[in-house]
Amino acid sequence: MLFEKYDVIVVGAGHAGSEAAAAAANMGSKVLLITMNLQTIAQMSCNPAMGGIAKGQIVREIDALGGYSGIVTDKTMIQFRMLNKSKGPAMWSPRAQNDRMQFALEWRRMLESTPNLDFWQDTVTSIIVKDNRVVGVRTGMGMEIQSSSVILTNGTFLNGVIHIGEKSFGGGRMGDKASTGITEQLVQLGFRSSRMKTGTPVRIDGRTIDFSKLIEQKGDDKVEGFSFLKRPELAFQKSCWMAYTSLKVHDTLRTGFHLSPMFSGRIEGVGPRYCPSIEDKIDRFAGKDAHQLFVEPEGWNTIEYYLNGFSSSLPDVVQVKALRQIIGFEKAKIFRPGYAIEYDYFPPEQLQHTLETKLIHHLYFAGQINGTTGYEEAAAQGIMAGINAHLKVNESEPFILSRAEAYIGVLIDDLITKGVDEPYRMFTSRAEYRILLRQDNADARLTKRSYEIGLANLDRLDRYLSKEKTLGVLIEILKKTSVEPDKMNGILERAGTNTITQKQKLSTILLRPQISIYDILEFLPDDMPIDLSADENREIPETAEILIKYDGYIKKERELADKLSRLDEVKLKQDFDYNSLQSLSYEAREKLSKIKPTTLGQASRMSGISPSDVSVLAIFLGR
Repeated sequence: MLFEKYDVIVVGAGHAGSEAAAAAANMGSKVLLITMNLQTIAQMSCNPAMGGIAKGQIVREIDALGGYSGIVTDKTMIQFRMLNKSKGPAMWSPRAQNDRMQFALEWRRMLESTPNLDFWQDTVTSIIVKDNRVVGVRTGMGMEIQSSSVILTNGTFLNGVIHIGEKSFGGGRMGDKASTGITEQLVQLGFRSSRMKTGTPVRIDGRTIDFSKLIEQKGDDKVEGFSFLKRPELAFQKSCWMAYTSLKVHDTLRTGFHLSPMFSGRIEGVGPRYCPSIEDKIDRFAGKDAHQLFVEPEGWNTIEYYLNGFSSSLPDVVQVKALRQIIGFEKAKIFRPGYAIEYDYFPPEQLQHTLETKLIHHLYFAGQINGTTGYEEAAAQGIMAGINAHLKVNESEPFILSRAEAYIGVLIDDLITKGVDEPYRMFTSRAEYRILLRQDNADARLTKRSYEIGLANLDRLDRYLSKEKTLGVLIEILKKTSVEPDKMNGILERAGTNTITQKQKLSTILLRPQISIYDILEFLPDDMPIDLSADENREIPETAEILIKYDGYIKKERELADKLSRLDEVKLKQDFDYNSLQSLSYEAREKLSKIKPTTLGQASRMSGISPSDVSVLAIFLGR
């Protein structure tokens, strides 16, 4: 027999599929990763970057759980920036530019080094279902492969159609064919599907860009990276650049609007509101004279550049004509035009919080199939689906993260509870507990939990426990150590804050917004039992500063989270007849019957469910 029976089959090897396969295999499941092309594992189909606002927090959470995204990002980055440093620490978000080709190669290397993981290059055309449970997959080569669970991570490939002006052709992305059969089968099984669209910009020959006319954007001097494990040094960074459109560029783009598949109605799917095409931006913000563009290198050893902010599905001739009217791009040549891609997705209210489908047992969806956009959102769903598929096969308790534990928890709860009517993208504003869900403390929130279920290894746990101990020692020293006015006042004056007249504790001085931890490190005792210069302690001073400065806010947010979490302890029966409760509003009865929330807390977060509806449910349940 060509294939043994697997515990988990993962369909698709994008960011979601790669994390899912790695997680399940590292937990001990026998995993088969099926992809149409083994040369495009974890390919960066759109921009060559990881992280960003809220997305950087997600990558650090994936790393804290024992995923690969942070490690691969650190090994292949060509520039690092910590965004939002001018704001509070709840908003700080790491972002990296990556070498696109090295990123995919490193992902493949890590997956091939993962025990329990097999590979198969083929197209999955359908799943095999018996007694309302998935038991395997069928492939384009006619294979039937048995499995105890299946994770679908099909990305933009389900009936994908690429649009460039009036040209349309099937494809999951440029150069790869679409996947057919799965949507049709799932709809027959009772699933609801719909269409979404996303897009990508032109790729430009860097030799034809006049960088002297652009605004240089360098990386940070301090490279912090993503993984909590030891990171490689980044001695040199490649710059990104900024450019701007103009009214002349806009007018040229408008000449192709009548040929745009978006405006002509040929594209039915809804596109991402927060990452619109350039023609959509011009149409929606007609009074704006210019839009910012980011010119991003694709890697160390390539001349290819990505023009972030210039996504388009206009005719290629119009795209190039408009491109050459941007200052610095007058002689630009392109490798390929931008395009839009339309694809099938399945509204995520059809899933449990484990990402298992409600209709078919042991079947999981992760990534853009759930209506999300972005590598990070996909990878987060992938690792959670991989974890839960393994746990389900082994009849263990599911692994679910709450909204107060992780951005991953916010992401999945939003999808399951609220659904999507446009491609879902994570923002810090979506999280109620941002000061708890900082990028610096992802390991404190998640590593112990991941170790307990068998994903995070002992080395990762020991590294975290050592960090936790060192952090506690540093905070205690800061609270006990005093500094004399004559030693401190010069620093206070330069910082523009009041001087002191008597000795003060370092922790008290650190409460001042003008003072950072690095202003007072020189006053720490020489005989400290910790070494802050060690590589593994590089983030500890900053974390100590946050915990001291924001202690009151953190406590209040934790109290609020604990209070609201009590609603999530009140379970709701899946077969409850909400239509029998006439005290509920008609909209509440309709939505509760459709989504079937598992807890009162989940019900309270559903759109259309009012506080009075929650009260009715609470009273009925005797709460």
